[in-house]
Amino acid sequence: MRRPESPLRSAPLPGSSSGKAATMNRLGKKANETLIEMALSADDDIAILTKFKPSQSEGEECNGPETISTAGSEIPSSSEQSGRKYNLFLKRRLRIDKRHQSKDSIFFRDGVRRIDFVLSYVDDLNKEWEKKLERRKEFESNLQKAGLELETEDKKESEDGKIFFVKIHAPWEVLITYAEVLNIKVPIRENDIPPMVENPLDCVLFPLRLPEKVMHPEPDYFTAPFSKDKQELYLINDESTFFSPSMRNRIVNYILTRCPYGTEEGKKKFGIKRLLNNGTYTAAYPLHDCQYWKKASDPNCDSERYTLYMEWARFLRFYKEQPLVLIRKYYGEKIGIYFAWLGFYTEMLFLAAVVGLICFLYGLFTMDENMSSKEICDPTIGGEIIMCPLCDRDCEYWRLNTTCESSQYSHLFDNVATLFFAIFMGIWVTLFLEFWKRRQARLKYEWDLVDFEEEQQQLQLRPEYEAKCTQKKKNPVTQEMEPYLPLTSQAVRFCISGATVLFWVSLIIASMIAVIVYRLAVYAAFASLMENTQTLQPISGLLTPQLATSVTASCLNFVIIMILNFFYERIAIWITDMEIPRTHMEYENRLTMKMFLFQFVNYYSSCFYVAFFKGKFVGYPGAYTYMFNRWRNEECDPAGCLIELTTQLTIVMAGKQIWGNIQEAIVPWICNWWGRRKARNNPENLYSRWEQDHDLQTFGALGLFYEYLEMVIQFGFITLFVASFPLAPLLALMNNILEIRVDSWKLTTQYRRPVAAKAHSIGVWQEILNGMAILSVVTNAFIVAFTSDMIPRLVYYYAYSENEDSPMSGYINNSLSVFLISDFPERNEPKENPENFVICRYRDYRYPPDHERKYLHTMQFWHILAAKLAFIIIMEHVVFIVKFFVAWMIPDVPADVKAKIKREKYLTQKILHEYELEKLKERLCQGDKRATEKEFIATEGRMELSRAM
Repeated sequence: MRRPESPLRSAPLPGSSSGKAATMNRLGKKANETLIEMALSADDDIAILTKFKPSQSEGEECNGPETISTAGSEIPSSSEQSGRKYNLFLKRRLRIDKRHQSKDSIFFRDGVRRIDFVLSYVDDLNKEWEKKLERRKEFESNLQKAGLELETEDKKESEDGKIFFVKIHAPWEVLITYAEVLNIKVPIRENDIPPMVENPLDCVLFPLRLPEKVMHPEPDYFTAPFSKDKQELYLINDESTFFSPSMRNRIVNYILTRCPYGTEEGKKKFGIKRLLNNGTYTAAYPLHDCQYWKKASDPNCDSERYTLYMEWARFLRFYKEQPLVLIRKYYGEKIGIYFAWLGFYTEMLFLAAVVGLICFLYGLFTMDENMSSKEICDPTIGGEIIMCPLCDRDCEYWRLNTTCESSQYSHLFDNVATLFFAIFMGIWVTLFLEFWKRRQARLKYEWDLVDFEEEQQQLQLRPEYEAKCTQKKKNPVTQEMEPYLPLTSQAVRFCISGATVLFWVSLIIASMIAVIVYRLAVYAAFASLMENTQTLQPISGLLTPQLATSVTASCLNFVIIMILNFFYERIAIWITDMEIPRTHMEYENRLTMKMFLFQFVNYYSSCFYVAFFKGKFVGYPGAYTYMFNRWRNEECDPAGCLIELTTQLTIVMAGKQIWGNIQEAIVPWICNWWGRRKARNNPENLYSRWEQDHDLQTFGALGLFYEYLEMVIQFGFITLFVASFPLAPLLALMNNILEIRVDSWKLTTQYRRPVAAKAHSIGVWQEILNGMAILSVVTNAFIVAFTSDMIPRLVYYYAYSENEDSPMSGYINNSLSVFLISDFPERNEPKENPENFVICRYRDYRYPPDHERKYLHTMQFWHILAAKLAFIIIMEHVVFIVKFFVAWMIPDVPADVKAKIKREKYLTQKILHEYELEKLKERLCQGDKRATEKEFIATEGRMELSRAM
């Protein structure tokens, strides 16, 4: 099903007089046509009494006139100075008059043929100038042989006087030829399926809706793949608008990527990508249809860019729905499916954000009732408990109540609601993925992508693959010879690629170890600084040495992440190019897996360390464990490591989102502002549409890839570690509301129009999201069990509490073991003990020094460990059972969509058979009856079979 572009105007038919005139126009002006003759139609105020002599070369000033009358005054030929000034004025006036109609035009000079693509180049006189000239000449000649029409704008007509622009138009014959090759679906009959029943909530959601003409600018049609031999079958009201601009630029781009330009070093060279890489052309792009802040003056232009900006790209429209049909029509299905997914993800985040906020408020309102923080803050309990030093020699003994504030804030995230939210998010992820499958299935039907998978496999061979693979073999399906990469070459390339990825992942792990070493090395310095600096005493309760170390280490880790990302992105593209993937989809999938693997380790490694390793392998006083036999392993805060995981997650997640928005919005805006600064000094009507777009940033083939990657990394933050930070979905929701508008704003205002591309789904990202959804259940179960204090508190509540009136009283004392200070080895013993403490406490479950099993784990430790393992198993099984049950209950394709697909296939086959029957009947009437009777019977049989199906 398709919503075709509404007809705007009638194009001249091939062979008509107007069509011949348009064909003659593309050949340019005659050689002896003078500058004044070209200006006659543009300036009626200038009366030419005598003709000028022909110019000697293109762009050369014309000779002066013998006599010129302008508004009643004459310029005599004897006045050379006046003639020169007049020539300059005339040339300037000519440019203004030419641009007055075409400055924002998307048509050739004849005003009829649409500009489908633009190439630009700089005619620089370097040592490769002749080679580039020859490449361009051959390439453009081959484009014309392929049927495309070209029109060149001289560099003297450009704003800076340096850039040539080659405008490309695809005539009707080229469009219908490649529409059949690309299997493009076009309308055959108006859709007669009744629309969906109105949602009863529509009246409530009305403020969120966009106008109907924006959401659905065109009627629905049944569609079928285009065929040149059956043009009468399709609803061709106007040849010039039958194919939408996005279809047209996709067809032209298909030709450009496969057009040859010569042979170099014994190899056939082709494709616009190579010409861009070697500097033959500087840019290749389709045009925006108008300026984004105002409609085009040409009534033949839809001004869809302006509509998108006004209704979609402005931040003040953040509460409105997205015009997905118009996005798809203007930018193509690939970009449309991204914004559909991003919008759906944001809608689903609203539910998670509300539940997370409720869990956070529960922790906030019950903060004063938390018995653990009460005991820590109590001067008679926490103030009397002396804790063992947190580092060797330089650290001092300290009192437990110094961590009063941090223990209170830890309760915000470490409470009973944490368990509920972890289970809820495991189910929410399943609902999100299953409902997205249904939404995606509906879009596939509405956007004519139901049969796209076969088309993708058959058509989208990468030009680079065809160029680099010199050997050929027969395709068992098509029985045609096609290029292939030998198995030995593939193996070598994969080995190099795998080794490179492994090296960079190892580099990330090494950087993470370096950050851990930083934590261990600077902790003693922070402890000493806060102890001896009087100005820090007021905040010492809130900003503990552990928290100060965690915050600075998180910031350092974030900087390292950004640096490694910068380099690895280029490495990943290089090794993926080296593998020579066969299709565009295969290329994107390989690059996606490499980038995601790297980003996964890069962004999440520090969170995994804090969640699952920090404080777990510390040892005990007198027998501490050391990293590299030098730095003592970190301990968790007496209130637990969950607050540190929350800090780490908040810094990395928020920092990435802020930095990402700066990169996406501010950087392109600054670049465009800097690039257009000269154009603002010239009259606006000299700044043509192709020049305006040329000065914008390039979206690039991987532009959408980075958008997906950014959102999937965010998805990991709100699922893998959400048990430690219930507000993560709320932060993600606020970011995504901004992200949609930032992405739409930059795409509409700061970037050239991307080449339209088709996509039936979000691709390999779907599998990545499924994998992260399963992993999130495991990680959250481990966070609740091993990172939070929930399980030890529950074990104490049910098995070890001795106070029936207040079961949790005494928990802090129970969770701290006793160490005899005289048992300290010289390496660990503090330099000073001014108060002559005899014992100190540490966080563990070990026997006291006077027990026969001195410093060994108590039975309570093993009970807690067993309870943690049992909790993990139970939680995982419960959540997985619910997930799989929900996934089974929700079908991937809605029932009404299945019915519509069957209905459309049936009607399409019926229409095609009726068309064939009509053709056969005509042939029976006009031609040999015997020759067509068999065909008629066979067609009738196929039609009956179709009806039976």
